[in-house]
Amino acid sequence: MRSRPFLLAFALCGALVLAGCSTGPGPQPTAPVDTEVVEPAVARDFPDPDILSTDDGYIAYATNANLRNVQVAVSEDFETWQLRSEDAFPDLPPWVIPGKTWAPEVSSLSPGVYTMYFTATDAASGRQCIGRATASDPLGPFESPDDGMLICPVDEGGAIDASVAFVEDDPYLLWKNDGNCCGLDTWLYASPLSADGSEIVGDRIPLVKQTESWEGDLVEAPTLVEREGELVLLYSANGYGGDEYAVGIATAPALEGPWTKSPEPLLETEGSPFRGPGGQDLVRTRDGSWRMVIHSWNRSYSAREMYVVPAEWSPEGDLLLTVP
Repeated sequence: MRSRPFLLAFALCGALVLAGCSTGPGPQPTAPVDTEVVEPAVARDFPDPDILSTDDGYIAYATNANLRNVQVAVSEDFETWQLRSEDAFPDLPPWVIPGKTWAPEVSSLSPGVYTMYFTATDAASGRQCIGRATASDPLGPFESPDDGMLICPVDEGGAIDASVAFVEDDPYLLWKNDGNCCGLDTWLYASPLSADGSEIVGDRIPLVKQTESWEGDLVEAPTLVEREGELVLLYSANGYGGDEYAVGIATAPALEGPWTKSPEPLLETEGSPFRGPGGQDLVRTRDGSWRMVIHSWNRSYSAREMYVVPAEWSPEGDLLLTVP
């Protein structure tokens, strides 16, 4: 199956363009060019947003901040978002060192059960690793039923940024080995999940690693969708702390590849209203339309706020974003 080239143009209001987190400090921020101001959907620190669609609307989960291990916002229409005061994951398991509960991903793989895959510091190894928690209510409280972390390759720097994807109806957990913590390569992997999402049931499949100059020393925050027989992988790259953080895209006919990356960022600071955009999720809403959700630094670089960007697929199968 052929891989399609992706458009890389970015312009202002009304233009169509294509359309995680790192453990190290990012580069120093620089002011972006003068572009139209876009209002955030969540105007406070709300990094690495993940969206769950429910019968009542949509739930956004985010990395720890504002005295909560997992933050939550809700919306009925994907336009207006309301922050909730409750912590979705108030009690961390005993093998976790509090303070770094990152990039929560929530899916329902069994009736009446919601599973959260989260990144936290494993007390035994000191590495960031991926754990699992469950709840009967998507708003929580989530609790971990396990005796330890689900994925924790200590000699590869640990693991972060879990996300769930279905390929030919089979569930996979995507994740990153956190090699940039230790001078190692960073790979995005897909590990097969059991039907209920409780365990890894096969060998991991390597997808992509950092290869392009704009990616710096890392790729992370994988998001995978299956589109008309082709796999589309979105990811974030470079240091999350500054303007160099950006969203990339790659395509393949199968998880095993071959994967073809776009050589340039698909959403970046330069020429856009966003500062270090990343941590993306791609969502199909109940009316059939698509939305990309990202975080972006505010003007003072003190918070990564959540933004919603309309998306669509061109007749050729390219992913296009509309910047409001």
